[in-house]
Amino acid sequence: MSLRIHNTLTRELQTFVPLQPGRVGMYVCGMTVYDYCHLGHARSMIAFDVVQRWLRQSGYAVDYVRNITDIDDKIIRRAVENGESIRALTDRMVDALHEDADALGIERPTHEPRATEFIPQMLSMIATLEDKGLAYRSTNGDVNYAVRKFPGYGKLSGKSLDELHAGERVAVLDGKEDPLDPVLWKSAKPSEPDDAKWPSDFGVGRPGWHIECSAMACELLGQTLDIHGGGMDLQFPHHENEIAQSEGANGQPLARTWMHNGFINIDDEKMSKSLGNFFLIRDVLKVFDAETIRFFIVRAHYRSALNYSNVHLDDARASLKRFYTALDGVTPSAAAVAIDWANPYAARFKAAMDEDFGTPEAVAVLFDLAGEVNRTRSAELAGLLKALGGLLGLLQADPRAFLQAGATLDEAAIQDLIRQRADAKAAKNFAEADRIRNELLAQGIVLKDSPTGTTWASAQ
Repeated sequence: MSLRIHNTLTRELQTFVPLQPGRVGMYVCGMTVYDYCHLGHARSMIAFDVVQRWLRQSGYAVDYVRNITDIDDKIIRRAVENGESIRALTDRMVDALHEDADALGIERPTHEPRATEFIPQMLSMIATLEDKGLAYRSTNGDVNYAVRKFPGYGKLSGKSLDELHAGERVAVLDGKEDPLDPVLWKSAKPSEPDDAKWPSDFGVGRPGWHIECSAMACELLGQTLDIHGGGMDLQFPHHENEIAQSEGANGQPLARTWMHNGFINIDDEKMSKSLGNFFLIRDVLKVFDAETIRFFIVRAHYRSALNYSNVHLDDARASLKRFYTALDGVTPSAAAVAIDWANPYAARFKAAMDEDFGTPEAVAVLFDLAGEVNRTRSAELAGLLKALGGLLGLLQADPRAFLQAGATLDEAAIQDLIRQRADAKAAKNFAEADRIRNELLAQGIVLKDSPTGTTWASAQ
């Protein structure tokens, strides 16, 4: 079975065929580094980490670019508030980003370009757009892109210009011909610090957000990418404007496949800093281990919405305990297992991942395989479980160390939880009963129900 990916542009699953056989160029929009990363950022980083891992496993050489936006209004404002240079702020936040990503087992991209390193390429693309009549200089000194002169504008979001105007939030008071026209080059303001300004033929200023990614992607991966990815919230206006700019300048499709990951929600509302309903990765890591956070994200399909709660993370921890309990006491080969894709479990795992990176189905295969390991205590199957888990960035810790971490319940606490579970079952609150069972399992406590009551035993 060939790899199929859901293409946001065509709104359908398509067989993946890269431009160059055996090679994939993938660009994913990264973070704007004015503050620490939250779990919404973790979702995007982990989603595309899994994508690049599976592409490599599938035999592709992957050139993976994840950019860093290190100049914009929020960065300038935060640096001024802190009384520090823009570079000092962004360096500190990039270091923090790496700390968080490394903790979550996210492999570094091939390239991690900073926007400020590609100012010449941005200016060159803006000049090309102006020469083609797609960009214009406004009375306030900015250079804007004329969206009405690009025939395909709206094709990614699937909306016409009139529909986009219906939801616009941009006032026509800034020298634009159309409120949807993105800024390509922002004229410097006297109040802005010197390290937020660059000289150019358009005047002293700095690039707009959208042109940054257009220039970096084209410079590092060429005029047409195999995959362009990012969060669902970037579909419009960011990616729509990237398409208009890049294709307007180069006359080539910007990307063959567009991928967008879903949000992490709080009470069914997108987690974001602008809404103030976010949890920083480093704060959640103080409560839950990194693999639990990663598994919480990986077990959901990358395009689906994912609701955050401690209950869901507790359940993710309990599920990982089941895997590590299966691996505990079984010694797989010391060498990395070469996966036999003819094995039924491996074949099912591959089929799941080849269907738009179907991690929920792949995780279901891991559960089935863990059950077989528990039944047979087969070192060969334990090795396969660990190897397949590794393709998702999971199950690489020492089983005993993972199982013992945080196992602090005493006899009285265990019996109290068993009583609470019995009460929940009597009240037909089976979701709560399952939650308590999973909480105990996360502590290495396995319950056994019988007609005479519930007993427990340590899984370790």
